[in-house]
Amino acid sequence: MGQKIIPHLLFSMAACCFIVLNARAQTAPTLHSFSLQQVELLPGVFKDAQQTDMTYMLALDPDRLLAPYLTEAGLTPKKKSYGNWENTGLDGHIGGHYLSALSNMYASTHNAEMNRRLDYMLAELKLCQDKIGSGYLGGIPGGTAMWKDIAAGKIEADSFSLNKKWVPLYNLHKLLAGLRDAWLIAGKPQAKDILIKLTDYIYSVSLKLSDEQIQTMLISEQGGLNEVFADVSVITGQDKYLTLARRFSHRAVLDPLIQGRDPLDGLHANMQIPKAIGFQRISEVGGDEDYGKAAQFFWETVVNNRTVVIGGNSVNEHFNPMHDFSKMITDIAGPETCNSYNMLKLTRHLFEKAGEVKYMDFYERVLYNHILSSQHPTHGGFVYYTPMRPRHYRVYSQPQEDMWCCVGSGMENHSKYGELIYSYQQNDLYVNLFIASRLNWAAKGLVLSQQTKFPDEETTKLLVEAVKAGAFDINIRYPRWVKPGKLQIKINGADVAVDALPGTYVKLNRVWEKGDEIEVRLPMEISTEALPDSSHYVAFLHGPIVLAAKTDTADLDNLIGDADQFGGYLARGKMYPLYTAPVLASNGTDLGKYLKPVYGKPQTFIAPGLISPAKFKDLELIPFYKLHDARYMIYWHQGYIKPQEINKIIIR
Repeated sequence: MGQKIIPHLLFSMAACCFIVLNARAQTAPTLHSFSLQQVELLPGVFKDAQQTDMTYMLALDPDRLLAPYLTEAGLTPKKKSYGNWENTGLDGHIGGHYLSALSNMYASTHNAEMNRRLDYMLAELKLCQDKIGSGYLGGIPGGTAMWKDIAAGKIEADSFSLNKKWVPLYNLHKLLAGLRDAWLIAGKPQAKDILIKLTDYIYSVSLKLSDEQIQTMLISEQGGLNEVFADVSVITGQDKYLTLARRFSHRAVLDPLIQGRDPLDGLHANMQIPKAIGFQRISEVGGDEDYGKAAQFFWETVVNNRTVVIGGNSVNEHFNPMHDFSKMITDIAGPETCNSYNMLKLTRHLFEKAGEVKYMDFYERVLYNHILSSQHPTHGGFVYYTPMRPRHYRVYSQPQEDMWCCVGSGMENHSKYGELIYSYQQNDLYVNLFIASRLNWAAKGLVLSQQTKFPDEETTKLLVEAVKAGAFDINIRYPRWVKPGKLQIKINGADVAVDALPGTYVKLNRVWEKGDEIEVRLPMEISTEALPDSSHYVAFLHGPIVLAAKTDTADLDNLIGDADQFGGYLARGKMYPLYTAPVLASNGTDLGKYLKPVYGKPQTFIAPGLISPAKFKDLELIPFYKLHDARYMIYWHQGYIKPQEINKIIIR
C-alpha cells in the first residue's frame, strides 16, 4: 500500500510542461528518478504484465468505484457500489488506489482511456467535495459524522477500527495518495485542488486535538498519512503540513526505531511499513535526522532479519519472531503482496538518497519474485498471500468480486515498472535494472534503448539511439549476485576492462555517439538461501531469480477468489501434510552442484539424485514468476523429516 513520489521534475503529458516541486528538503537525493513518461517498456515479461494489468483496470467500472463517495456526499450514485470490501466498511479504498493506478498507467503508456477515466473520477470527486462543503471527501460510511466526533474529542481506537469504523485513516490515505499521484504523476490540477482542500480539513480537525489524542488515533491502522502530509508540504510550500506529518507519526513505533531497537515482533506488518515510508519522507522534506535514522533502521531489520527468499515478509499479515520462522512453513497465509509494494516504496526513497546498490539488489529481488509473480499472466487476477508452505498454492482475484487491499496495490504494482530502471545524477546516467525499455532523456537529448531477454538470457544491450555532443558517464549496476571479475562489458564489440566489484556501479565515460552499443554479460549461478531462522529449509536461486517446482494441480478448490469478505483470498484447499512433501536428500552446503540445466528451456533445471521420494525426482525447477495455477515448492526441507519431528508440524 502507499504510493510513489517523484520528488523533483515531473513531466505532465497532459499539460505538456514540467512541474517543478518546491525544493524544501535540506539535502537533495543523490540520485533522481525519471518520470514514467520518459521510460517506455519494450516487449518482454514486464510489458506483458503491464498490458494484463491495464485489461484488469478496464474491467472495473468507475461509477461503481465512485458510488461510496456520492453516497456519503448525499448524492445519488449512478450505479451500485461494488461488494466485498467495498460495501462492508472499507468503502472507497479501491477508488483511491484506482486514481494512483490510472495515473501510473497513463504516464507509462499514454493511453487515452486511462486519461479519460482519471479525468472522470476527479470531476465526480470534486462534485462530492463541493456538495459536502467542508473540504472533507471520502467513501467511509458515516465518515463526515465520525470526523465531527473526533474533532469533539470522542476517540475510540484499536488496531483495525477507529470510532467503530473499519480503519478509516487507512482508507483516507488511499484517497489522499491517489489525488497526490493524479497531480504529481499525471499532472491534473483538479487533483491538486481536491487534495489540498481535503488536507486542510484534516488539519483543521487536528488543531482541536492534543498530541496525545492524535497518538491515540494512530493506534488504528493509518496507512502512510504522514508521508502524504509531507508531500502536501512540498506541493504547497507550507510548513503547517509538515507539522501535521510529524504529529501523525506514530511515536510507539518511531521512538524505538530511532534508538535502534526492533519493536516489530507480532505487529501487523503492513501497518508499520507505510509509517516508515512517512518517516523517511519527513526526513527528506524537513531534514529530521532522527526520522531518517528510524526509516533506515526499519529497512535494515526487515530486509536482513524478517524477509524470505522472494523478498516478502509476514505470516498472516504479522511479523513473526525473528528467530522462529516455523509458521512461514506451516501456515498458508504467507507474505502479503501489499507489504512488498510498500517495501519497494521505502527502498526507492533510500536508494535515491544513498545511491547504494544494496537497495537495487533488494528491489530487483522483490520485483521479479514477489511483485511479478503476484499477477496472473492471462486473466490478470492479483494474489493476496503467497504461501511458502510446501505443496500449497495461490488464489487470484477477479475484478467484479474481489476488492482486497492487494487488488488496489496490485493495480498500481504493474502500472509503474519503469520507475527505477534508470536514474540520473547531474549529467550522468545510471542503469539500475535489466528490463527491456527505452529512455527518452530530453534534457540531454539522449534516447537509449535496452534490448534484453534477461533473465532468460544473461545479457543486455544498450543502444544509443540519439545523443547530444559531450562526454558523460553511463553507470552499469554490478549486482551482488554476479561474482567478482565475472561481469563483462563490450562497447561497439570491444572488450572493456571492468575493475569494479559486486555491489557497485561500473562507470563508462566517453563522448557517446549515435549508434554506440554497450553489451553487458551478467553470469547467473545457482545458489541456496535458508530461512532467516537458519532452520533446515532452503530455497534455490538462479542469479536473483527464485526457482520453484510445480508439484501437482490437485485440490485447487478456490483458485479464483470469491466474494467471502475475509476468506476469499485464502487458498482454502487441502493442506498436504508436510512430511509428504519432497525433500532434499542431502545435508550438504553445496546443493547447487546437483542442479542441471534442461536443454532448450531457459532457466529450467532438474536435480538428479537430490529430490526424494522417487515420485518427485523428475521435478523441474523454474522461475517462480512463471509458475501459476498449481501447487509448488519454494522452500525444501534439507534431509528427511524425522518421525519425532512430525508431531511438531501442523498438519491437516
